[in-house]
Amino acid sequence: MTDIRRTILWVIFGFSLVMLWDQWQVYNGRPATFFPSGKPAATAPAANNAATAASGVGSVPAPVTTPGATPSAVPGAVPGTTAAAPATGAPATPRERITVSTDVLNVTFDTEGGTLVRTEFPKLAGEKPNVPYVLLQQSADRVYVAQSGLIGGDFPNHKTVMTAVPGERTLRDGVNELAVRFESPVQGGVKLVKTYTFKRGAYDVAVRHEVQNAGSAPVTPQLYLQLVRDGNPLPGESSFYSTFTGPAVYTEQQKFQKVEFGDIEKNKAEFEKSATTGYVAMVQHYFASAWLLPEGVKRDLFMRKVDTNLYSAGMIAPIPAVAPGTTQAVDSRFFAGPQEEKMLEQIAPGLDLVKDYGWLTILAKPLYWLLDKLHGFIGNWGWSIVALVLIIKIAFYWLQAKGYESMARMKAINPRVMQLRERYKDNPQQMQQEMMRIYREEKVNPLGGCLPILVQIPVFIALYWVLLSSVEMRNAPWILWIRDLSTPDPYFILPVIMTLTTLLQTALNPVPPDPMQAKMMWFMPLIFSVMFFFFPAGLVLYWITNNILSIAQQWLINTRMGVPPEFNLPKFNKPTA
Repeated sequence: MTDIRRTILWVIFGFSLVMLWDQWQVYNGRPATFFPSGKPAATAPAANNAATAASGVGSVPAPVTTPGATPSAVPGAVPGTTAAAPATGAPATPRERITVSTDVLNVTFDTEGGTLVRTEFPKLAGEKPNVPYVLLQQSADRVYVAQSGLIGGDFPNHKTVMTAVPGERTLRDGVNELAVRFESPVQGGVKLVKTYTFKRGAYDVAVRHEVQNAGSAPVTPQLYLQLVRDGNPLPGESSFYSTFTGPAVYTEQQKFQKVEFGDIEKNKAEFEKSATTGYVAMVQHYFASAWLLPEGVKRDLFMRKVDTNLYSAGMIAPIPAVAPGTTQAVDSRFFAGPQEEKMLEQIAPGLDLVKDYGWLTILAKPLYWLLDKLHGFIGNWGWSIVALVLIIKIAFYWLQAKGYESMARMKAINPRVMQLRERYKDNPQQMQQEMMRIYREEKVNPLGGCLPILVQIPVFIALYWVLLSSVEMRNAPWILWIRDLSTPDPYFILPVIMTLTTLLQTALNPVPPDPMQAKMMWFMPLIFSVMFFFFPAGLVLYWITNNILSIAQQWLINTRMGVPPEFNLPKFNKPTA
């Protein structure tokens, strides 16, 4: 059993080293060695986007060809390097930026297209003290904007300079809604009016696009909504654990679909291209943005490379024919904010999946629900983590007890096994037969200690992703020096405790008969513990709690079975003179 258990640990350890090496390669700007589908490094430095940011970002997507459309109504992709010309004879509209403030959002618009170019969250701390967190921005360091406009003709788009209608720009006390309106000049016989409606306490904004036909013939434009972002990694991103950054779509048919920037670069992005439900989003650690259309509205989804290290993801929706002198409106919503699971569930179906738990979502969501309930009762996320691990250990007590009982039996017969190995070291076949005889006589299952551990692994991996993905951990204190569970322990006290508890747990296990395995049994936890010096404090706290409870349970079971706990300290041969 001991050999089998060590083999399993070696497999896990080896796979961890492979994953660590890949992440280190990506972090240093090189392609991953073993899993090239992992998140690629940026294809260009952030500074290369400065020129793009200054001259306007992104190109207009190509419209979707519809039956009966004339060639002139379905042009190709517009380069989008210059602003659209104003109507003949009309004075040029001055371009400006305006900021709208609510209790949870500070949003900056560029009147060129009525584009969202900056979002600040005054209630969420940023990278520096007393500075709000910034998600969307357009600067030399980051290009990340939300655009919309019309295609299918020479119509107003996100390059058209619009007029901001005068009005209130701050959500006053006692007021629950604030509307901001942008109007384009008449272009191609069409005037576009965008109205953004903000609500108190909400990170989602209602956006209405009104298409007014000022010409003499019917028009059939299409509305596009897109998010444009560079492929640069997030500041402070760790090379010891990886979170997804990039575009994603959700549809009722295919559910949540992530796409790597590298796949867009290679034109290999795979996702559902047409739907009547869902959204398109840009996802990163703790935060996301998304365009949403009402259910039942047909939309075509697209992702494409806009420029060097610049990518767009969006939707195109048809607009019913607009007769001369009439108006057609399309309602949508734009979200930019933290990945708070309960809030996302209320905004739209499937939006909570931007909080990415990976393939263990089916386990992670109930674990987060329980963690949230515990926090509602305890009021401290650190102690809630401790309580959650305790509940999981209680739930698995019987199963894990079986594993520890098997390990205790193995430890009791370990001296006999060691004698057999010494006696039959030149006859491996006879040695295996004698070992199996002892197992039968003592009713010991060599796999008894491994299988219960393997059953629990998915649960604890799911809990790992819950703690890594939950924005609630940002700036959440625990005790004393731990003021932020989402960042590493500033004094490395928790990682040291985690290392010591791991070594203590190792000392309680049976000694492997092979001297090399016995040495590696001590080196492995030391090497593995190095990562925890760079892990968020919340993850290290979870691991420490699990270690301490496992040690207590193993100690209790060994004592109950008459196998007194003893510390099997490493014995290294002294060098010969």
